[in-house]
Amino acid sequence: MSGSVAERLASVRERVAAACARAGRPVESVTLVAVSKLKPADLIREAYAAGQRDFGENYAQELRDKAAELEGLEGLRWHAIGALQTNKVKYVARAAGAFHALDRLEVARELSKRREGAPPLPVYVEVNVGGEATKSGLAPDALGVFLDEVRALPGLQAVGLMALPPPTEEEARARADFQALRELARVHGLPGLSMGTTHDFEWAIEEGATVVRVGTAIFGERALKSP
Repeated sequence: MSGSVAERLASVRERVAAACARAGRPVESVTLVAVSKLKPADLIREAYAAGQRDFGENYAQELRDKAAELEGLEGLRWHAIGALQTNKVKYVARAAGAFHALDRLEVARELSKRREGAPPLPVYVEVNVGGEATKSGLAPDALGVFLDEVRALPGLQAVGLMALPPPTEEEARARADFQALRELARVHGLPGLSMGTTHDFEWAIEEGATVVRVGTAIFGERALKSP
């Protein structure tokens, strides 16, 4: 992938703005999260210098380490976007400004406990809209009870839903999944929709995404994580 981080970031922003225009939405209605997992801090600094402030990390310990290394960058906001084990909740509770993959009550309770005395942590509940057996996320019919439990916990603020639908080149299929998540959010009174990645974020914006999580189009392909 050619171009600098700043050039690729500018291109993604132009695509976000164009998708917003097609949907009749202000560009400010969409938060672009630059997914920096497995990328060095120097590339995050490049994106930051180009005006990017929201960054996403999948792995709790990597988030912890990068947050410490880059703590001097004023206004940088970390989004924890990957599945979370209870023994690593402490890293997200300390460093993240939002958590996008909440789908287990024990994680919610631990996050709540560790946010005591801090502002509520915005959380997006992950939904398995594609019904994939290998994917995490709640079944749509389990969402209501789960949200009631989360909303009763101090230290958390349920702000929206998140999904990572099955990857597809079929626009109609992708849009159907995004529409399903949008309808679930409407039914449950949630304003936020964290959906859309490098290959489909424009469709997601046109279907109502308020947060898109874009990594490869900004930082390039990633190396595989070591075992």
